[in-house]
Amino acid sequence: MTMNRARGEVPLIIDGEERTLCLTLGALAEIETALACSGFTEMGERMKNLSAGDLVRVVQALLAGGEGVKLDLATARIDPAAAVKAVADCFDCGL
Repeated sequence: MTMNRARGEVPLIIDGEERTLCLTLGALAEIETALACSGFTEMGERMKNLSAGDLVRVVQALLAGGEGVKLDLATARIDPAAAVKAVADCFDCGL
């Protein structure tokens, strides 16, 4: 799969398959709601201390932004360190 870095797409291996994450306006709104934040400043602070459940919700939102799909990530095989890096990369190139 070819990633479009100019669009902010970032790869993440989920269940052995390369998937595309992307920070979109919809993903931002979904993350804001999932983390119960009321703005970018609060979201930035909250993102510094994500729980495993929060990380799953953030990856889910970014996956929806990248591929428009929802997967059952609670049971998916995902390297936690790779997930954290992919999320950081999305925010680094997405904003």
